[in-house]
Amino acid sequence: MAEAAAAVLARFSEQVLGLPLPVAIRLWDGSTAGPKDGPTFVLRNREALRRLLWWPGELGLARAWVAGDLEVDGDLYELLRRISTLLWERGEPGNLAAALRRALSVLTTPDSLRTVSQALGLAGIGLPPAPPTEEVVRRRGPAHSMRCDKAAISHHYDVGNDFYALVLGPSLVYSCAYWQSDPSSGSDDTLERAQEAKLDLVCRKLALREGQRLLDVGCGWGSLAMHAAERYGAQVVGVTISGAQAALARERVAAAGLEHLVEIRVQDYRQIDDSPFDAISSIGMAEHVGGKRYRAYADILYQLLQPGGRLLNHQISRRPVQEEGKYRMDPFIDRYVFPDGELAPVGSTVSLLEKEGFEVRDVESLREHYALTLREWVANLEAHWDEAVKLTSPGRARVWRLYMAASAVGFENNAMGVNQVLAVRPGGDGRSGMPLRRDFLGTSASAHA
Repeated sequence: MAEAAAAVLARFSEQVLGLPLPVAIRLWDGSTAGPKDGPTFVLRNREALRRLLWWPGELGLARAWVAGDLEVDGDLYELLRRISTLLWERGEPGNLAAALRRALSVLTTPDSLRTVSQALGLAGIGLPPAPPTEEVVRRRGPAHSMRCDKAAISHHYDVGNDFYALVLGPSLVYSCAYWQSDPSSGSDDTLERAQEAKLDLVCRKLALREGQRLLDVGCGWGSLAMHAAERYGAQVVGVTISGAQAALARERVAAAGLEHLVEIRVQDYRQIDDSPFDAISSIGMAEHVGGKRYRAYADILYQLLQPGGRLLNHQISRRPVQEEGKYRMDPFIDRYVFPDGELAPVGSTVSLLEKEGFEVRDVESLREHYALTLREWVANLEAHWDEAVKLTSPGRARVWRLYMAASAVGFENNAMGVNQVLAVRPGGDGRSGMPLRRDFLGTSASAHA
Protein backbone atom coordinates (compact mmCIF):
# COMPACT_ATOMS: atom_id res chain seq x y z
CA MET A 1 0.00 0.00 0.00
CA ALA A 2 1.39 3.37 -1.04
CA GLU A 3 2.47 5.68 1.79
CA ALA A 4 0.21 8.73 2.26
CA ALA A 5 1.58 11.87 0.65
CA ALA A 6 1.48 13.87 3.90
CA ALA A 7 3.51 11.17 5.69
CA VAL A 8 6.20 11.36 3.00
CA LEU A 9 6.39 15.12 3.26
CA ALA A 10 6.41 15.00 7.07
CA ARG A 11 9.32 12.56 7.05
CA PHE A 12 11.20 14.74 4.57
CA SER A 13 10.59 17.85 6.72
CA GLU A 14 11.73 16.13 9.91
CA GLN A 15 14.91 14.84 8.26
CA VAL A 16 15.67 18.35 7.02
CA LEU A 17 14.87 20.08 10.30
CA GLY A 18 16.32 17.43 12.56
CA LEU A 19 13.32 17.96 14.83
CA PRO A 20 9.70 16.80 14.90
CA LEU A 21 7.26 18.86 12.85
CA PRO A 22 6.09 21.79 14.98
CA VAL A 23 2.69 21.93 13.24
CA ALA A 24 0.47 19.56 11.28
CA ILE A 25 0.36 19.49 7.48
CA ARG A 26 -2.56 18.66 5.21
CA LEU A 27 -2.07 18.10 1.48
CA TRP A 28 -4.29 18.53 -1.53
CA ASP A 29 -5.25 14.86 -1.44
CA GLY A 30 -6.65 15.19 2.10
CA SER A 31 -3.86 13.26 3.80
CA THR A 32 -2.53 14.70 7.07
CA ALA A 33 0.50 14.27 9.31
CA GLY A 34 2.08 15.94 12.34
CA PRO A 35 0.81 17.04 15.75
CA LYS A 36 -2.96 17.19 16.21
CA ASP A 37 -3.01 19.75 19.01
CA GLY A 38 -2.55 22.95 17.05
CA PRO A 39 -2.69 24.76 13.70
CA THR A 40 -2.23 23.09 10.33
CA PHE A 41 -0.31 24.10 7.21
CA VAL A 42 -2.60 23.38 4.26
CA LEU A 43 -0.88 22.80 0.90
CA ARG A 44 -3.74 23.29 -1.55
CA ASN A 45 -1.94 22.01 -4.65
CA ARG A 46 1.36 20.71 -5.99
CA GLU A 47 2.48 24.24 -6.81
CA ALA A 48 2.68 24.97 -3.09
CA LEU A 49 5.19 22.15 -2.63
CA ARG A 50 7.03 23.09 -5.80
CA ARG A 51 7.50 26.64 -4.49
CA LEU A 52 8.83 25.33 -1.17
CA LEU A 53 11.30 22.97 -2.87
CA TRP A 54 12.58 25.53 -5.37
CA TRP A 55 12.97 28.25 -2.68
CA PRO A 56 13.31 26.53 0.72
CA GLY A 57 12.84 29.00 3.53
CA GLU A 58 11.01 32.28 3.96
CA LEU A 59 10.76 33.14 0.27
CA GLY A 60 9.17 29.85 -0.78
CA LEU A 61 6.71 29.99 2.11
CA ALA A 62 5.89 33.62 1.31
CA ARG A 63 5.29 32.99 -2.38
CA ALA A 64 3.07 30.00 -1.65
CA TRP A 65 1.12 32.02 0.95
CA VAL A 66 0.68 35.13 -1.22
CA ALA A 67 -0.37 33.04 -4.23
CA GLY A 68 -3.01 31.28 -2.13
CA ASP A 69 -1.36 27.87 -2.62
CA LEU A 70 -0.63 27.66 1.11
CA GLU A 71 -3.12 28.37 3.88
CA VAL A 72 -3.30 27.99 7.66
CA ASP A 73 -6.12 26.15 9.37
CA GLY A 74 -6.22 27.34 12.97
CA ASP A 75 -4.44 30.06 14.94
CA LEU A 76 -1.94 31.87 12.69
CA TYR A 77 -0.13 33.38 15.68
CA GLU A 78 0.36 29.96 17.27
CA LEU A 79 1.72 28.54 14.01
CA LEU A 80 4.20 31.40 13.70
CA ARG A 81 5.18 31.06 17.36
CA ARG A 82 5.93 27.34 16.92
CA ILE A 83 8.07 27.97 13.84
CA SER A 84 9.92 30.75 15.65
CA THR A 85 10.56 28.45 18.62
CA LEU A 86 11.92 25.78 16.27
CA LEU A 87 14.40 28.27 14.78
CA TRP A 88 15.62 29.25 18.23
CA GLU A 89 16.15 25.57 19.07
CA ARG A 90 18.22 25.18 15.90
CA GLY A 91 20.24 28.28 16.76
CA GLU A 92 18.96 30.09 13.67
CA PRO A 93 16.58 32.70 15.14
CA GLY A 94 14.65 34.51 12.45
CA ASN A 95 16.41 32.79 9.53
CA LEU A 96 14.50 29.80 8.23
CA ALA A 97 16.36 29.76 4.92
CA ALA A 98 19.75 29.42 6.64
CA ALA A 99 18.43 26.63 8.86
CA LEU A 100 17.08 24.70 5.88
CA ARG A 101 20.20 25.15 3.74
CA ARG A 102 22.38 23.88 6.57
CA ALA A 103 20.09 20.91 7.17
CA LEU A 104 19.79 19.99 3.49
CA SER A 105 23.57 19.79 3.23
CA VAL A 106 23.62 16.71 5.50
CA LEU A 107 20.99 14.71 3.60
CA THR A 108 23.43 12.21 2.14
CA THR A 109 22.33 8.80 3.47
CA PRO A 110 20.43 6.39 1.20
CA ASP A 111 17.28 6.74 3.33
CA SER A 112 17.38 10.52 3.27
CA LEU A 113 18.04 10.61 -0.47
CA ARG A 114 15.11 8.25 -1.02
CA THR A 115 12.90 10.62 0.98
CA VAL A 116 14.08 13.58 -1.08
CA SER A 117 13.25 11.68 -4.26
CA GLN A 118 9.76 10.90 -2.96
CA ALA A 119 9.17 14.54 -2.02
CA LEU A 120 10.26 15.65 -5.48
CA GLY A 121 7.89 13.10 -6.97
CA LEU A 122 5.00 14.58 -4.98
CA ALA A 123 5.78 18.06 -6.32
CA GLY A 124 5.71 16.82 -9.91
CA ILE A 125 7.94 17.73 -12.79
CA GLY A 126 7.88 21.34 -13.85
CA LEU A 127 9.58 24.70 -13.87
CA PRO A 128 9.38 26.85 -10.75
CA PRO A 129 6.04 28.71 -10.57
CA ALA A 130 6.20 32.42 -11.39
CA PRO A 131 6.29 34.70 -8.35
CA PRO A 132 2.98 36.32 -7.39
CA THR A 133 2.35 39.69 -9.02
CA GLU A 134 2.53 41.36 -5.59
CA GLU A 135 6.28 40.69 -5.43
CA VAL A 136 8.32 43.80 -6.07
CA VAL A 137 10.19 44.02 -9.37
CA ARG A 138 13.89 44.21 -8.61
CA ARG A 139 15.03 47.77 -8.79
CA ARG A 140 17.83 49.18 -10.91
CA GLY A 141 20.40 51.60 -9.61
CA PRO A 142 22.08 52.03 -6.25
CA ALA A 143 19.97 51.25 -3.19
CA HIS A 144 18.73 54.30 -1.29
CA SER A 145 19.25 56.76 -4.12
CA MET A 146 16.35 59.21 -4.21
CA ARG A 147 14.84 57.42 -7.20
CA CYS A 148 15.07 53.96 -5.66
CA ASP A 149 13.79 55.17 -2.29
CA LYS A 150 10.79 56.76 -3.98
CA ALA A 151 10.00 53.51 -5.80
CA ALA A 152 10.36 51.49 -2.59
CA ILE A 153 8.15 53.86 -0.62
CA SER A 154 5.57 53.82 -3.40
CA HIS A 155 5.43 50.01 -3.30
CA HIS A 156 4.63 50.06 0.40
CA TYR A 157 2.63 53.22 1.04
CA ASP A 158 0.71 53.70 -2.18
CA VAL A 159 -1.29 50.53 -1.61
CA GLY A 160 -4.22 52.86 -1.07
CA ASN A 161 -5.34 55.28 1.61
CA ASP A 162 -8.68 53.48 2.00
CA PHE A 163 -6.87 50.21 2.66
CA TYR A 164 -4.68 51.79 5.33
CA ALA A 165 -7.75 53.37 6.95
CA LEU A 166 -9.27 49.90 7.30
CA VAL A 167 -6.16 48.51 8.95
CA LEU A 168 -4.96 51.43 11.05
CA GLY A 169 -8.31 52.84 12.08
CA PRO A 170 -9.34 56.52 12.19
CA SER A 171 -6.05 57.70 13.73
CA LEU A 172 -4.13 56.73 10.57
CA VAL A 173 -0.98 56.32 12.66
CA TYR A 174 1.38 53.73 11.20
CA SER A 175 3.67 53.14 14.16
CA CYS A 176 3.16 51.48 17.53
CA ALA A 177 0.64 52.87 19.94
CA TYR A 178 1.36 53.61 23.62
CA TRP A 179 -0.85 51.42 25.78
CA GLN A 180 -1.92 51.71 29.40
CA SER A 181 -2.83 48.00 29.48
CA ASP A 182 -3.37 45.00 27.23
CA PRO A 183 -6.71 45.52 25.42
CA SER A 184 -7.29 41.77 25.35
CA SER A 185 -7.40 41.74 29.16
CA GLY A 186 -10.75 43.49 29.22
CA SER A 187 -9.41 47.00 29.80
CA ASP A 188 -11.11 49.99 28.23
CA ASP A 189 -7.92 51.08 26.46
CA THR A 190 -8.51 51.32 22.70
CA LEU A 191 -6.25 51.62 19.68
CA GLU A 192 -7.35 55.22 19.12
CA ARG A 193 -6.62 56.24 22.72
CA ALA A 194 -3.28 54.48 22.67
CA GLN A 195 -2.28 56.16 19.40
CA GLU A 196 -3.22 59.58 20.75
CA ALA A 197 -1.14 58.82 23.85
CA LYS A 198 1.84 57.97 21.61
CA LEU A 199 1.51 61.21 19.63
CA ASP A 200 1.39 63.16 22.87
CA LEU A 201 4.37 61.28 24.27
CA VAL A 202 6.44 62.35 21.25
CA CYS A 203 5.39 65.98 21.61
CA ARG A 204 6.20 66.00 25.35
CA LYS A 205 9.61 64.43 24.81
CA LEU A 206 10.33 67.16 22.28
CA ALA A 207 9.08 69.78 24.79
CA LEU A 208 7.10 71.51 22.06
CA ARG A 209 5.85 75.03 22.73
CA GLU A 210 3.67 77.44 20.82
CA GLY A 211 5.40 78.95 17.81
CA GLN A 212 8.25 76.44 17.66
CA ARG A 213 9.13 74.88 14.31
CA LEU A 214 8.80 71.08 14.14
CA LEU A 215 10.06 69.01 11.22
CA ASP A 216 8.26 65.67 10.94
CA VAL A 217 10.38 63.46 8.67
CA GLY A 218 8.28 60.75 7.06
CA CYS A 219 5.05 62.39 8.20
CA GLY A 220 2.69 59.71 6.90
CA TRP A 221 -0.91 60.89 6.79
CA GLY A 222 -0.19 63.90 8.99
CA SER A 223 -1.44 62.65 12.36
CA LEU A 224 1.58 63.75 14.43
CA ALA A 225 1.82 67.07 12.58
CA MET A 226 -1.83 67.80 13.31
CA HIS A 227 -1.50 66.79 16.98
CA ALA A 228 1.57 68.98 17.48
CA ALA A 229 -0.14 71.96 15.86
CA GLU A 230 -3.53 71.60 17.51
CA ARG A 231 -2.41 70.64 21.03
CA TYR A 232 0.90 72.49 21.28
CA GLY A 233 0.64 75.35 18.78
CA ALA A 234 3.74 74.21 16.86
CA GLN A 235 4.47 75.32 13.31
CA VAL A 236 4.94 71.99 11.54
CA VAL A 237 6.56 70.98 8.28
CA GLY A 238 5.76 67.37 7.40
CA VAL A 239 7.65 65.66 4.56
CA THR A 240 6.92 62.40 2.76
CA ILE A 241 7.88 60.99 -0.63
CA SER A 242 4.53 59.22 -1.00
CA GLY A 243 2.18 61.27 -3.12
CA ALA A 244 -0.83 59.31 -1.89
CA GLN A 245 0.05 60.00 1.73
CA ALA A 246 0.62 63.68 1.13
CA ALA A 247 -2.69 64.13 -0.69
CA LEU A 248 -4.72 62.69 2.18
CA ALA A 249 -2.63 64.45 4.82
CA ARG A 250 -3.36 67.80 3.20
CA GLU A 251 -7.08 66.99 3.10
CA ARG A 252 -7.04 66.12 6.80
CA VAL A 253 -5.09 69.28 7.68
CA ALA A 254 -7.59 71.42 5.76
CA ALA A 255 -10.59 69.68 7.33
CA ALA A 256 -9.13 70.38 10.79
CA GLY A 257 -8.57 74.05 9.98
CA LEU A 258 -4.82 73.77 10.57
CA GLU A 259 -3.47 75.00 7.24
CA HIS A 260 -1.96 78.08 8.95
CA LEU A 261 0.14 75.79 11.18
CA VAL A 262 0.86 72.67 9.10
CA GLU A 263 2.58 72.36 5.72
CA ILE A 264 2.74 68.94 4.07
CA ARG A 265 5.38 68.51 1.37
CA VAL A 266 6.27 65.76 -1.08
CA GLN A 267 9.97 66.05 -0.42
CA ASP A 268 12.96 63.82 0.30
CA TYR A 269 14.75 64.53 3.56
CA ARG A 270 17.89 65.26 1.51
CA GLN A 271 16.13 68.21 -0.15
CA ILE A 272 15.07 70.16 2.96
CA ASP A 273 16.79 73.55 2.90
CA ASP A 274 14.77 75.84 5.19
CA SER A 275 16.40 75.19 8.57
CA PRO A 276 16.69 75.75 11.45
CA PHE A 277 14.03 73.76 13.27
CA ASP A 278 13.45 73.72 17.01
CA ALA A 279 12.62 70.01 17.01
CA ILE A 280 12.61 67.03 14.64
CA SER A 281 10.52 63.88 14.82
CA SER A 282 11.49 60.78 12.85
CA ILE A 283 8.82 58.17 13.56
CA GLY A 284 9.20 54.88 11.68
CA MET A 285 11.30 56.60 9.03
CA ALA A 286 14.87 55.52 9.78
CA GLU A 287 14.16 51.88 8.83
CA HIS A 288 13.96 53.07 5.20
CA VAL A 289 17.25 55.00 5.23
CA GLY A 290 19.67 52.08 4.92
CA GLY A 291 22.67 51.22 7.04
CA LYS A 292 25.22 52.75 4.68
CA ARG A 293 23.34 56.06 4.60
CA TYR A 294 22.45 56.29 8.25
CA ARG A 295 25.33 58.54 9.29
CA ALA A 296 24.52 60.90 6.43
CA TYR A 297 20.88 60.87 7.53
CA ALA A 298 21.86 61.67 11.12
CA ASP A 299 24.17 64.45 9.93
CA ILE A 300 21.39 66.04 7.85
CA LEU A 301 19.04 66.04 10.83
CA TYR A 302 21.79 67.46 13.04
CA GLN A 303 22.41 70.32 10.61
CA LEU A 304 18.67 71.07 10.35
CA LEU A 305 18.33 71.49 14.14
CA GLN A 306 19.26 74.68 15.93
CA PRO A 307 21.57 74.31 18.96
CA GLY A 308 19.54 73.01 21.87
CA GLY A 309 17.03 71.44 19.50
CA ARG A 310 15.74 67.94 20.16
CA LEU A 311 15.39 64.88 17.92
CA LEU A 312 12.94 62.09 18.71
CA ASN A 313 13.91 59.02 16.70
CA HIS A 314 11.32 56.21 16.90
CA GLN A 315 12.81 53.16 15.17
CA ILE A 316 12.31 49.40 14.92
CA SER A 317 15.42 47.46 15.95
CA ARG A 318 16.65 43.88 15.70
CA ARG A 319 18.83 41.68 17.82
CA PRO A 320 22.58 41.91 17.10
CA VAL A 321 24.17 39.07 15.14
CA GLN A 322 27.71 37.69 15.44
CA GLU A 323 28.76 38.87 11.98
CA GLU A 324 26.94 42.13 11.31
CA GLY A 325 28.35 42.36 7.79
CA LYS A 326 26.36 39.27 6.82
CA TYR A 327 23.02 40.61 8.02
CA ARG A 328 20.30 40.58 5.36
CA MET A 329 16.68 41.63 5.61
CA ASP A 330 14.13 38.81 5.63
CA PRO A 331 13.42 38.03 1.93
CA PHE A 332 9.64 38.11 2.47
CA ILE A 333 9.85 41.61 3.95
CA ASP A 334 12.24 42.79 1.23
CA ARG A 335 10.24 41.38 -1.69
CA TYR A 336 6.70 42.06 -0.49
CA VAL A 337 6.61 44.63 2.29
CA PHE A 338 9.53 47.05 2.74
CA PRO A 339 11.83 46.93 -0.30
CA ASP A 340 15.35 47.98 0.71
CA GLY A 341 14.30 48.29 4.36
CA GLU A 342 16.98 47.63 6.98
CA LEU A 343 16.93 47.15 10.73
CA ALA A 344 19.78 47.83 13.13
CA PRO A 345 20.42 47.04 16.80
CA VAL A 346 19.48 49.94 19.07
CA GLY A 347 23.08 50.23 20.24
CA SER A 348 24.23 50.86 16.68
CA THR A 349 21.61 53.56 16.23
CA VAL A 350 22.65 55.34 19.42
CA SER A 351 26.33 55.19 18.42
CA LEU A 352 25.71 56.57 14.93
CA LEU A 353 23.62 59.46 16.26
CA GLU A 354 26.37 60.38 18.71
CA LYS A 355 29.07 60.13 16.03
CA GLU A 356 27.27 62.88 14.14
CA GLY A 357 27.24 65.18 17.17
CA PHE A 358 23.98 64.35 18.94
CA GLU A 359 23.91 63.75 22.67
CA VAL A 360 21.52 60.88 23.45
CA ARG A 361 19.54 61.70 26.60
CA ASP A 362 16.87 59.03 26.84
CA VAL A 363 16.04 55.63 25.34
CA GLU A 364 12.66 53.96 25.89
CA SER A 365 11.74 50.51 24.62
CA LEU A 366 8.18 50.08 23.36
CA ARG A 367 8.56 46.45 22.24
CA GLU A 368 5.46 45.07 23.97
CA HIS A 369 3.46 48.09 22.80
CA TYR A 370 4.13 47.25 19.16
CA ALA A 371 3.05 43.63 19.61
CA LEU A 372 -0.28 44.81 21.02
CA THR A 373 -0.69 47.36 18.21
CA LEU A 374 -0.03 44.82 15.48
CA ARG A 375 -2.61 42.42 16.88
CA GLU A 376 -5.17 45.24 16.73
CA TRP A 377 -4.25 45.97 13.12
CA VAL A 378 -4.57 42.29 12.18
CA ALA A 379 -7.98 42.21 13.85
CA ASN A 380 -9.04 45.26 11.81
CA LEU A 381 -7.87 43.61 8.59
CA GLU A 382 -9.61 40.32 9.34
CA ALA A 383 -12.85 42.11 10.31
CA HIS A 384 -12.87 43.94 6.94
CA TRP A 385 -11.30 41.19 4.85
CA ASP A 386 -13.66 41.27 1.86
CA GLU A 387 -13.40 45.04 1.58
CA ALA A 388 -9.61 44.92 1.90
CA VAL A 389 -9.41 42.39 -0.94
CA LYS A 390 -11.57 44.62 -3.15
CA LEU A 391 -9.37 47.65 -2.41
CA THR A 392 -6.13 45.83 -3.21
CA SER A 393 -5.95 42.17 -4.24
CA PRO A 394 -6.28 38.81 -2.47
CA GLY A 395 -2.50 38.44 -2.56
CA ARG A 396 -1.86 41.91 -1.16
CA ALA A 397 -4.29 41.33 1.71
CA ARG A 398 -2.53 38.03 2.48
CA VAL A 399 0.84 39.84 2.45
CA TRP A 400 -0.37 42.24 5.10
CA ARG A 401 -1.99 39.60 7.27
CA LEU A 402 1.19 37.51 7.33
CA TYR A 403 3.54 40.47 7.72
CA MET A 404 1.66 41.98 10.66
CA ALA A 405 1.00 38.68 12.45
CA ALA A 406 4.62 37.55 12.05
CA SER A 407 5.84 40.96 13.24
CA ALA A 408 3.63 40.73 16.33
CA VAL A 409 5.21 37.37 17.18
CA GLY A 410 8.66 38.82 16.48
CA PHE A 411 8.11 41.60 19.01
CA GLU A 412 6.61 39.21 21.54
CA ASN A 413 9.58 36.83 21.44
CA ASN A 414 12.20 39.63 21.41
CA ALA A 415 13.44 38.98 17.89
CA MET A 416 12.64 42.63 17.21
CA GLY A 417 12.27 45.75 19.32
CA VAL A 418 11.25 49.35 18.86
CA ASN A 419 12.82 52.27 20.68
CA GLN A 420 12.31 55.97 21.12
CA VAL A 421 15.70 57.65 21.25
CA LEU A 422 15.64 61.26 22.46
CA ALA A 423 18.72 63.22 21.45
CA VAL A 424 19.74 66.86 21.56
CA ARG A 425 22.09 69.03 19.54
CA PRO A 426 24.18 70.67 22.27
CA GLY A 427 25.04 74.32 22.06
CA GLY A 428 28.56 75.54 21.40
CA ASP A 429 29.17 75.77 25.13
CA GLY A 430 28.02 72.18 25.62
CA ARG A 431 24.67 73.07 27.16
CA SER A 432 21.82 70.73 26.32
CA GLY A 433 18.91 72.76 27.63
CA MET A 434 17.59 69.57 29.22
CA PRO A 435 16.16 69.55 32.77
CA LEU A 436 18.13 67.85 35.52
CA ARG A 437 15.65 65.03 36.09
CA ARG A 438 13.89 62.56 33.82
CA ASP A 439 10.46 63.81 34.90
CA PHE A 440 10.75 66.28 32.03
CA LEU A 441 8.01 64.19 30.36
CA GLY A 442 5.53 65.92 32.62
CA THR A 443 1.84 65.31 31.94
CA SER A 444 -0.16 65.15 28.75
CA ALA A 445 -1.93 68.43 29.44
CA SER A 446 -1.09 71.35 27.15
CA ALA A 447 -2.18 74.90 26.74
CA HIS A 448 -3.79 74.01 23.42
CA ALA A 449 -5.61 70.83 24.53
